Amino acid sequence: MDGGVVVTGLGCVSPLGTDVRSTWQAVLDGRSGVTRLPEDFEPRSPVQIAARVTGPVDPGELPPKELRRLDRTILLALAAAREALADAGLAAGSASDPARVGVAIGSGIGGVETLLENHRALLTGGPRRVSPFFVPMTLANMPAGLVAIHHGFGGPNLCHVTACASSAHALGESLRILQRGDADVMAAGGTEAAINSLVLAGFSNMQALSRRNDAPERASRPFDRARDGFVLAEGAAVLVLEREAHARARGARVRARLLGYAATADARHVAAPDPEAAGAIRCMRGALADAGLAPEAVDYVNAHATSTPAGDEVEAKALHTVFGAHVERLPVSSTKGATGHLLGAAGALEALLCVLSLETGTLPPTINLDDPDPAFPLDHVAGKPRATAAKVVLSNSFGFGGVNAALLFERG
Repeated sequence: MDGGVVVTGLGCVSPLGTDVRSTWQAVLDGRSGVTRLPEDFEPRSPVQIAARVTGPVDPGELPPKELRRLDRTILLALAAAREALADAGLAAGSASDPARVGVAIGSGIGGVETLLENHRALLTGGPRRVSPFFVPMTLANMPAGLVAIHHGFGGPNLCHVTACASSAHALGESLRILQRGDADVMAAGGTEAAINSLVLAGFSNMQALSRRNDAPERASRPFDRARDGFVLAEGAAVLVLEREAHARARGARVRARLLGYAATADARHVAAPDPEAAGAIRCMRGALADAGLAPEAVDYVNAHATSTPAGDEVEAKALHTVFGAHVERLPVSSTKGATGHLLGAAGALEALLCVLSLETGTLPPTINLDDPDPAFPLDHVAGKPRATAAKVVLSNSFGFGGVNAALLFERG
């Protein structure tokens, strides 16, 4: 399979841990990363919970002056990329041809915290108080740019901004770049750091967020009959994708293969999913066609399911349509029960968890799934992990604007 594309490195920073090992263990342990927000957070907000990264974030050796300039989305991306590249054996300066290494890191919102900080400075101190670094540090493409700058990668440098499908699209389009031969290696993924009163107020006023302030760890409950909205989360995840011939030539460990990808649009509503799930159905079928696989070849689905009443039901409807009778024996889980919803970084983190499930023979559970909604019966991996011999897994990502992405991974 010299023409294939493989995964050779993983890195992440999540509400469950500041690296891959701790995040994966927390997922398997059924822990939740959702907590109460600090007491000094906006007290008038009806939502007082979120899934934050609480541990130390290590973006690498950077001068303190530079660190102070960087938006949190950039810091998280640098840390995730650093781990992924080291895992792939591509630490700084080790790539045979840095001009053939690219970066694609998506973000749904970008440097919103830097935007808000400088707006406050403008209001309180006038134009001269606005940082000269405000514009570049706010740009959504700057995490990808800074990863390339710090590692000297001169290949394609991209940022996909497609709401909650951003990082899944970054992975899929990186697959295409490698298949075309435009690069040998792509560091692909997503980053998000948007836990602030403005973003929470916007989502809350849309009735999109859970308001289980009294039980944060129980708030994110995909597919559960009592679900009442998603939980906003932050973090970053990066996967190193590589042409298989290139990976084999340098003796890299193959962690999985990226077999198929598709992207579609609902073309229906800015926020609500298509109740007929037409775009999601075409997307999953497109990924299967891209990989040359029948629906029965899929052994597990990491669902997008965010814990919203409408979204989970539509995705389940799509799964029933795409997989038919096979859905009865197709394990499904949503790791957002544990991580919350990382928006633009969600797809990459879930793809990373899919790779680990293939490697370890373990399917991650949906936590807080106490009463599965009978409107859409599925083979839920609920509460605890499940041993598996899965060979092929599907990762779904859907987002505002009616954007859809589906990725298929195969055991390495």
